[in-house]
Amino acid sequence: MAGRSLGKALATVSLSVALASVTVRSSGGRSIPVSRNSFSSCGSHLNGDNMSGCNGAKDNSHNKARTSPYPGSKVERSQVPNEKVGWVVEWQDYNPVEYTAVSVLAGPRWADPQISESNFSPKFNEKDGHVERKSQNGLYEIENGRPRNPAGRTGLVGRGLLGRWGPNHAADPIITRWKRDSSGNKITHPVSGKCILQFVAIKRKDCGEWAIPGGMVDPGEKISATLKREFGEEALNSLQKSSAEKREIEEQLHKLFSQEHLVIYKGYVDDPRNTDNAWMETEAVNYHDETGEIMDNINLEAGDDAGKVKWVDISDQLKLYASHSQFIRLVAEKRDAHWSEDSEADCHGL
Repeated sequence: MAGRSLGKALATVSLSVALASVTVRSSGGRSIPVSRNSFSSCGSHLNGDNMSGCNGAKDNSHNKARTSPYPGSKVERSQVPNEKVGWVVEWQDYNPVEYTAVSVLAGPRWADPQISESNFSPKFNEKDGHVERKSQNGLYEIENGRPRNPAGRTGLVGRGLLGRWGPNHAADPIITRWKRDSSGNKITHPVSGKCILQFVAIKRKDCGEWAIPGGMVDPGEKISATLKREFGEEALNSLQKSSAEKREIEEQLHKLFSQEHLVIYKGYVDDPRNTDNAWMETEAVNYHDETGEIMDNINLEAGDDAGKVKWVDISDQLKLYASHSQFIRLVAEKRDAHWSEDSEADCHGL
């Protein structure tokens, strides 16, 4: 459990990124692309404004991946100015700091060995045994035996707190329902006139902020299984339940997670733990309980990394961990739900 807990701690990601893809998936596995923005492996500047679908793109280089000190340490990154983030820009004097956390070097099951170890020959850009080393944004370059961050320079080489060289995959389940009154009628916002959507939020133990429940994808595990497992562990406290209670929870979750859903985002994430050689990627998926009948039969109970759990009304007033509100905004737009009292900010579609 210690390995999984530490791995899960790496999973809640800061989401200041460009929208890579939005897909509708049915229970039969059919995928319908809704919108897609291209991603350049030559050091694109990714930004959260593209995610909203409301504003034009701005040159907002990956900022969180250049912050100092590095999380959990006193390590200061080499400074990387905006104009030198992209690898296509020549920078002969670039001298990044080398850092990999002691917890990673200790060799837990969720971490790779060092590149220098003779018995370690990772197959980058492909499935490597049970470990997925493909990036959700396409091919990434290998330089001196190390994978290179597709979004550009970060001022730090090595892996930092991340276990895998190259992409480290996570999954974020966004569970929603309509807010209803005591008679079961949908509640609309008095200003926007749109129905109010709610989602399941957890309060993180480490920082006390509200967030989307999420976790790392285990080797050989399907994303769909990760989404269901993480929601059960963090929002339903499934790890502490009896066998009979676990079976009951599993039955209810199967109903929810087998229906049509939206893939809100899939790809690279601007995260403070990213380095030149290791980075976070995630798949955020919205599972919507249209009638509320499924979730009405499930008691929310905080577990694992969550201190609290509750239903939260969705709006632009949300203050969530990192940039999780950007994913929530996309869900509101796709569900045509209330987001803002400002009509200009309450745009639709992507």
